[in-house]
Amino acid sequence: MLRLSNLSLPLDHPLEDIGPAICRRLGVPERDLVSWTIARRAHDARKKAAILMVYTVDVELRDEAAVLARFADDSQVRPRPDTDYKLVAKAPEGFEGPRPVVIGAGPCGLFAGLILAQMGFKPIILDRGKVVRERTKDTWGLWRKSVLNPESNVQFGEGGAGTFSDGKLYSQIKDPRHLGRKVLEEFVAAGAPEEILTEAHPHIGTFRLVHMVEQMRAQIESLGGEYRWRHKVEDFDIETTADGSRRLKGLHIAGGEYLAADHVVLAIGHSSRDTFQTLYDRGVHIEAKPFSIGVRIEHPQSWMDRARFGACAGHPDLGAADYSLSHHCSNGRTVYSFCMCPGGTVVAATSEPNRVVTNGMSQYSRNERNANSGFVVGIDPERDYPGHPLAGVEFQRKWESLAFTAGGGDYKAPAQKVGDFLARRPSEELGVVEPSYKPGIKMTDLAECLPPFVLEAMREALPVFGRQIAGYDHPDVLMTGVETRTSSPVRITRGKDFQSLNVAGLFPAGEGAGYAGGILSAAVDGIKVAEAVAAAYVGDTS
Repeated sequence: MLRLSNLSLPLDHPLEDIGPAICRRLGVPERDLVSWTIARRAHDARKKAAILMVYTVDVELRDEAAVLARFADDSQVRPRPDTDYKLVAKAPEGFEGPRPVVIGAGPCGLFAGLILAQMGFKPIILDRGKVVRERTKDTWGLWRKSVLNPESNVQFGEGGAGTFSDGKLYSQIKDPRHLGRKVLEEFVAAGAPEEILTEAHPHIGTFRLVHMVEQMRAQIESLGGEYRWRHKVEDFDIETTADGSRRLKGLHIAGGEYLAADHVVLAIGHSSRDTFQTLYDRGVHIEAKPFSIGVRIEHPQSWMDRARFGACAGHPDLGAADYSLSHHCSNGRTVYSFCMCPGGTVVAATSEPNRVVTNGMSQYSRNERNANSGFVVGIDPERDYPGHPLAGVEFQRKWESLAFTAGGGDYKAPAQKVGDFLARRPSEELGVVEPSYKPGIKMTDLAECLPPFVLEAMREALPVFGRQIAGYDHPDVLMTGVETRTSSPVRITRGKDFQSLNVAGLFPAGEGAGYAGGILSAAVDGIKVAEAVAAAYVGDTS
């Protein structure tokens, strides 16, 4: 079987047109085409008057060798890659321990636990939060009643921060082993729609993610894995050996429990600030990492659909329009769109009292009134928070606290219209764009809760983006602050064996450790780290 990429057809083509198009592209008669399947589907809307559907297809021909030889110099005609996942190791027969431990039940911890369970290692998965249904109730407590549970919220609990998001399942990571395919297949087995296996930009949405993580938990438990909820790791027992090296021995759990553990996956997420501090205090190697800060910007989804698709806006094969924007500013900063949520809502995402943090969320249908995305500015340690590995955490906290005050001190978020922001005046009333943020907003001046260099960069970028997408910088467009949790402010540095640089047995992983950004990349990193844990147990079998 061969794989043919970049096969383009008009937007409204019938499905049966794909077979003849394959034959024309490969220069073979239709009788030589045995079968074909869609491997990937995307759209090309660069010309709004002539939008195309673009396919990657897996093709079976009567004489594939001859076709491959004829297209030897064409990178779009290649043998179909082997995307089947193969376990790299198995636990010894009758394995009972010591069992590996995974800290965190977000996408990274979920897949680390799943792979370890599939290999027979019966992992113990610890999470400071609650099971996803209980966690959802606590999260709605903040959104509806302004009541925050610091241990059960958008950031902490089963499913991690990705549960309350658009559920994007694509990434720019290099994936030569097709581990992303393994992630998508496991999600489909847990109840995700099969289309995520072929869509170029698949997403799931919050409600479906809730069910899926429950199904995957059940699979892990059926394979001998064990979940322990409301088990916050408060300290790490690290032994210094006679040769001066250091090794993890166990974990101290809130409430006084001690858990012996010498193979621990640290999948704690980007908001586990107290755990960052504990790791630093115990001498685990940590370094500051760049992240971004800004706001959530909201437009009516219909504006985005018309701007991107023209007269084809609303076409069922196109769905809700998204966008990706970037601008390098004269002050040396980069402004870009982040985590765009078509047809979604802006949500309260703080995990600490008396702070305001925004994020975006969509359901699978993406049919809410507004589109939103992060409108953020890149920052870096040397320039903006030098001098300490955890200085980025304090930088985040500063602006989150100011946002809490600017919003009125009751978890409402500060908001401002684009026209007022550009004119450097506070907003007093809404325009045509209705806010989606719960528990509510307070119209004000975002200069009260963002650094001056961020404000300068955003003011330069807005008209630039407005020239790229009509309506982006409309005066009534709403900006809600602050967005600070774009990625982890630290990297818990690891070596080639995926273990901490200076503590053996500790395997930093995922977004919180600074090695991923988003559901798919975090899940893929969880697989890689699980494989490294297995190699540490039984020896490298690759």
